[in-house]
Amino acid sequence: MSFKGVCLIALFDHEEVGSSSAVGAGSPIMGESVRRIARALAPPSADGDELWAAASRRSFVLSADMAHAIHPNYSAKHEQGHGPKMNKGLVIKSNANQRYASNGVTSFVVRELARRARLPPPQEFVVRNDCPCGSTIGPIISASTGIRAVDVGLPQLSMHSVREMMGSADLEIGRDFFKAFFEHFEAVDEALDG
Repeated sequence: MSFKGVCLIALFDHEEVGSSSAVGAGSPIMGESVRRIARALAPPSADGDELWAAASRRSFVLSADMAHAIHPNYSAKHEQGHGPKMNKGLVIKSNANQRYASNGVTSFVVRELARRARLPPPQEFVVRNDCPCGSTIGPIISASTGIRAVDVGLPQLSMHSVREMMGSADLEIGRDFFKAFFEHFEAVDEALDG
């Protein structure tokens, strides 16, 4: 398998307290990493700033966290038809107020990756307009770098409680999806340009 680009995994501190720290997603680490990688791989005669801008446009952040599975005691908190179920696979998280970075194009990428890997179609989580929600590192990184992003997660009950739980099948589906991301993203992304 060969890649035209660089694949990496970035893990950040301080997500639960807003990511605004020297080592959180709100720091310059992601933008600086892309800039330094682009400059290191550039031919000597290349314009480093233009190469960095091109690399940012071609980059993609898969912001992976957990997702609120539909809870039998609080099913009214979910938009009708958008209640993720445990053991049914990956969830694409959307929010009209940009608390999640997913949009039509980046969500399509996730659906297409799942299809190519023969995984269950991703579920949808849409926050009701009258319910507040937290955020993730997806919109933080996308806003500071201009890099495309999507927010995904695996369904979980009772997030942030002492009784958090998730379905065992979702662990395998999640692992297979992340593997598919590294194997198929380049082809899916090139098809978008075609």
